[in-house]
Amino acid sequence: MGSSQLFGLAMLAYILASAAYLGGLLFKTQKFWLAGRILCVCGVMLHLLATLLRWYASHQVGMGHAPLTNMYESLVFFALSVALINLFFEHRFRLHTLGAFVMPVAAVSMAYASFSDRVDASIKPLLPALQSNWLIGHVVTCFIGYGAFAVAAGLGAMYLLKNRAASPNAADRQNALVQELDDLDEFVHKTIIFGFLWLTAGIISGAVWANEAWGTYWNWDPKETWSLITWFFYAFTLHARFTGGKSGCFLAWMALFGFVAVLFTYFGVNFLLSGLHSYGSA
Repeated sequence: MGSSQLFGLAMLAYILASAAYLGGLLFKTQKFWLAGRILCVCGVMLHLLATLLRWYASHQVGMGHAPLTNMYESLVFFALSVALINLFFEHRFRLHTLGAFVMPVAAVSMAYASFSDRVDASIKPLLPALQSNWLIGHVVTCFIGYGAFAVAAGLGAMYLLKNRAASPNAADRQNALVQELDDLDEFVHKTIIFGFLWLTAGIISGAVWANEAWGTYWNWDPKETWSLITWFFYAFTLHARFTGGKSGCFLAWMALFGFVAVLFTYFGVNFLLSGLHSYGSA
């Protein structure tokens, strides 16, 4: 069985995990949460094995580069990042509900990578500009950041739904399926910080890579520009939190809007704007 088949099985596991988590959200039963977690773990294990096999296949055909160099590979790595962060939250904070909001993102990312005509899954030689040791660091840091922002958006959606359902009566704020509003707010905040740090590292490593490839740290390429816009958006969000005490619905909505900016930075720039990153993955 090759890497493509294993990626397909991982995608199936993520789809089934999404359905199980949604079942837990709707029917309020631990069996669905457990099924979702088991399927998510299975999907991650298949995903990691597929990644290693694809890397090995790259060596077999004489290329030997890490599977992080094109849209297909970056999409599947993004899905892996989302699934891993979801498992961390579920294990560390018993936040079972989160999977219903973020695992569909991982499933859709895998499905798009597998079935879209715009995504080429073949292993190809690297362009000269991509033949750099900074490439892996740049892509990994960026997409861990993107994965964290996806989870922050899921947490923000959870907060908004919880806030809408909550009543002024403190007793009514207790719900078996969602965390307390204050806890969710803190989770959104810390996840944005986590993603922001990784995105910062991605931008810095990308600048070093750009200087190595093109002799300048910044070209105002559309991807670079939108990455910077996204960075400033999250920087403003964190600044508002630290200095103005902005939290609650403000932070939740900013997490959702920020993820929209992330999606445009990746998909919008790749498909609508041409530039140095048109062939790249981050």
